[in-house]
Formats: sequence, structure tokens, C-alpha cells
Amino acid sequence: MDDVARGGVRWSERPDDFRIEVLGLVKTQQVKNAVIVPAGAKGAFIVKRHPAGRREAAAAGLASYREFIEVLLDLTDDIVDGEVRSPDGLVVRDEPDPYLVVAADKGTAKNSDAANELATQRGFWLGDAFASGGSHGYDHKELGITARGAWESVRRHFRELGLDIQREEFTVVGIGDMSGDVFGNGMLASRRIRLVAAFDHRHILIDPDPDPETSWNERTRLFDMPGSSWGDYDAVLLSEGGGVYERSAKQVELSAQARERLAVETEVLNGDELIQAILRAPADLLWSGGIGTYVKADAETHAAVGDPGNDRVRVSAGELRVRVVGEGGNLGLTQRARVEYALAGGRLNTDALDNSAGVDMSDHEVNLKILLGGAVADGTMTPEERNELLREITEDVAAAVLANNYYQSLAVSLDELRAPERPEDFRETLLRLERERLLDPRLESLPSQEELVERQEEGKTLTRPELAVVLAYSKMHLKRWILASELPDDPELAELLEAYFPDRALGSVAPDLVGGHELRRHIIATVLTNRLVDRMGATCHIKLMGETGSSASAVARMWYVAGRISDANELYGGLRESDERVTAGVQYQWYLEMSSALMRATHWLLAAAPPAESAGATVEWLHEPI
Repeated sequence: MDDVARGGVRWSERPDDFRIEVLGLVKTQQVKNAVIVPAGAKGAFIVKRHPAGRREAAAAGLASYREFIEVLLDLTDDIVDGEVRSPDGLVVRDEPDPYLVVAADKGTAKNSDAANELATQRGFWLGDAFASGGSHGYDHKELGITARGAWESVRRHFRELGLDIQREEFTVVGIGDMSGDVFGNGMLASRRIRLVAAFDHRHILIDPDPDPETSWNERTRLFDMPGSSWGDYDAVLLSEGGGVYERSAKQVELSAQARERLAVETEVLNGDELIQAILRAPADLLWSGGIGTYVKADAETHAAVGDPGNDRVRVSAGELRVRVVGEGGNLGLTQRARVEYALAGGRLNTDALDNSAGVDMSDHEVNLKILLGGAVADGTMTPEERNELLREITEDVAAAVLANNYYQSLAVSLDELRAPERPEDFRETLLRLERERLLDPRLESLPSQEELVERQEEGKTLTRPELAVVLAYSKMHLKRWILASELPDDPELAELLEAYFPDRALGSVAPDLVGGHELRRHIIATVLTNRLVDRMGATCHIKLMGETGSSASAVARMWYVAGRISDANELYGGLRESDERVTAGVQYQWYLEMSSALMRATHWLLAAAPPAESAGATVEWLHEPI
């Protein structure tokens, strides 16, 4: 595990194999965290003696969580007076490792304050940045940040299909209910949604021909109702033939309208069969915002999926008839199912890419608290003023997070255009990632070199979900080598550190606190990596390494110089503003031309630029004549 890593701590309900559960989750988390500063991590605990009562069970869960957190702190390095110190009496065999951040997860969503209380009592250097969220953190459900991030992907899919889902009506089937953060916020993201069917672990909703405005208002009411379910939906507002049914129902008599909407002929189904009919229904969007894996590949067994609770309702990817899948929730489909659906023409990314905004928001919160903590410590800011500033800049932080979702989904779309033109670049990228033991293609359900050649002969290439995985590993690769170099210490790149934080936060602290941020190098490496890979694609830096014999950090340095001398940031900003004025196809060609120009410039710089101690010296050498 990396020395800077973060992930959720969950209350596992799988006492017999919770370690297997965590292993699968941490693999996903590592891919998801490619866009943020820390690498992926995951933790879990079980309650050995589970009380029968609901309130007693919750108390036992909180007590176990606190015990787990205390032991983590017992074993973790700390920073005291600017120096890393290991716990007394502990035999330490690794490098200094004081970064420990725990996030809320399944069963621990309301426990951040408890974790922060323990960290603060111990004087742990991160204080209430230890567990993101909590009383003085960003409430993800209130902000709807995870769903808003995933909606960037959904909007892009439909834009590429020629549909503006913020202005034009479209049909949706969904997994989840309005009391859930991701499902609820997602189903309020557009007033043009026509939610024709949805289910959670309790109920099934069928609304064959909903009025978008009426149903949006009713979903809003349920979202605002604590603990609501589809059972609370006002039946009077359902369209003709609609209804709400128990998931456990033995018989559900479907109306003619419901049968037509779901494209089924059978008049009576049980609850499980009705859920399968919803998953197979023809619609524009499947919005996955619940818990559980509901779609597998045709050749996968239910046992291989590892979610026995949903074996009776799971369908195969070949049975999906929606045009787009949006993965606001985790693990709604297996990776093999995603690939199978994409090869058949369906549009989707991965859960790790779609719903990364939650971890991204948490990471920004942690780094802001570290920055502002210095101002509180030196007396230039009170804790109350810090908390007020965090509230004031909430939407500034959210905008930065959503920009990452926008550019990551764009990066996959651009690589989808590059892959048929340069298949050898993607094969070489996969080979290098595998040779450096960063990527195991089999574990990530990626095709072998032979399979890639076969696809090429059939006129096919890597699918969007596969490209999303390659994008993440490309970022991991580049960031690792940048951090191993002196590039993050280059004074010219300090502007990347400043670009990470909102202007109002920077204006509230002394410049030396910004430059002395504990994660300064990691933030610079992350911002540079995201910009390069999102704009240039997953294969760019590895291709340039192979063609020029340069290191990854040298490629990154000269790409940064090429961008500075051409004022690329301003040009990219203008391209993004063209979203509403040109089609996706025209805009994407402009993006590809930009990346080709920067590729040629970087290649030339690697060969021709004189040796320099900093990127700034090279920029100064070239900016004026350029």
C-alpha cells in the first residue's frame, strides 16, 4: 500500500469472508482514487456478538468502530512539532507513514464525528481531517456530489447520442430509492426524467407513462422525507397502469400499460421476476444507484459474482436493452458484464470513473483542512472562522471536483476515437504497465495481446469500460514516477499547487503555509498527472518514453513546458465553453488536434531543449519567440 492512501471503513455483514470483501473493494478503490491525491485503501470490521434490537445493534456497531479506529491510531505514525514520530514501544520496519485518513462507508456513514473525536483527543496531527465529513465537513448527500459527478458521464453519453437530457425527455429505469444519496440525487438531476420503473430492497415502482414535472416533484418530496421508500409514493400521481409492490410479493398482476412499458407478455410475475423484467426493459438509461450486483456477463456464474443475496434477480449483460448505463453506485455490474454490454453497442464507463466525485470531494476537504489548520495553529484564523470559510467555498470545491468528472469522461471518449487509429499504442501501454507489475490484465478483465489483435481483425478495439481502467492505471503509473523524481520540487510547478485550492482559501493563509503543505508534492503530482492524461490520453506519456528514451518525469516536465509556452490552459477552457455551441463530434476533433499539437511540441522539446534546472528556465527560453 502507498504511504499516502485513503478509503472507507465499513461495518461488514460478512463475518465469514469479510477479508475477501475488503480485497475486492480495495481493488476498486485503487482505480477510483487515480484521480485524487491518495492511493486506494479499504478497511472493515465485524461485530462478533450482534444484539437483536435495532438500537442495541447500532450501539454495538459504533462501539466496535471506535475500538477499530483506536487500534489504527495506536499503530500509526504522527507528526509532532514538524517531525514524524512513531508510537512508543512499536517496532517500525517501514518508512515514515503519518498519513491516515478514514472515510465513511457502508454502516459507518454517521461515524465521522466519533473518529474525529478520537483523533483530536489523541492530538493526532490531522485533527478533524482524519475522517472526512462530520459536523465540520462536506455532507455528500446534501451536496449530491457523487450523483452530480456520475451525471457528468451520463450527460456525455447522451450528448454523443445527440440528446440533451437537461432539456429533452428521456426514460429511466433505476436501482435504488429516493432516500438514498446517489439514487435520490441522481433522479433529481434533470426535470426531464421519466422514471418508468425502479426497485430497492423493499419495494418496486412501476409508472408506465409518467409526467416529468409531476413525478419530479413527488421524488423531491420523498427525497426530503427521512427514511422514505417507494411505499410512500402517492399512488394518485402514478400514470395509468402504475403501482408500487412489495419486492417479496408472490404475485403481481401487471396492467397492459406496465407490460407494454417493460416489453413483457406475462400478466402475472412474482417480485423477483418483476425486478428482472425492469432490468431487461427497453429504456434510455439504467441508473444504478443502489447496493448489489445486478448484471453479470453471460458466461459468468452467480457464484463468481460474489453477491448471493441477489442471485435470484440478476440478469446477464446480453439481456440489457437500455441505451446507457450510469453507475452512481458501486459494483452494479461486473467488469466482464460492462465489457460485454459495451461490445454489443451499449454506452457506459465503470463505477470507479462515474462515481469518483465522492472520494474527490473528501480528498479536497482533507487537504483544505490541513492547509487551514496551519492558519488556526499560528493564530491568524480561529476554528470558527475556518469552519465558516469551509462552508463559503463549498461550491468552489464542488466545481473543481465536477471538472475532474467532466474531463475524465471526456478522456475516455477521446481515447475511444484514438484506439482504432493507433491500436499499437494501447497494446504497448498495456505491455509496459504489465511489465512494471502495476497492472494484472486478468484481474482487471482486460483482453490479452492476442485478444486485442483478434478484435482489431474484427474491426473492434478496447471498449469504454476497458479504456476507463487503462486511463486509471496510466495515471497511477505517471504519478508514481513523478513522485519518485525531483519534478514536484520545481518552483515553476508551484502554480499547480495553487490551482488545486480555491482562491478564497489561498487568500486566507500566508504563502508559506501553501508552500509548506504536508502533501505539497503529492498534490502537484496529482494535478499534473490529471491534466496530462485527461488531455493527452492514456498512451501519450508511455509512447513518448518509448520514442525518445526519456523518463516519465522528463516527459511530464516537457509537456508542461509545451502547455505553458502555448497558453494551452486558456485554449482548453475555450474548448469546454463550446459545449453548447457545437456538436460533440466537431468539438472532439478540436480536442484531438490540440493533443496532437502538444504531442509534437513535447517530442521536439525532449530532443532539442537545452538542459535546464527548472521548467521555468525552458519556458523563459521559448515563450517570447513562440
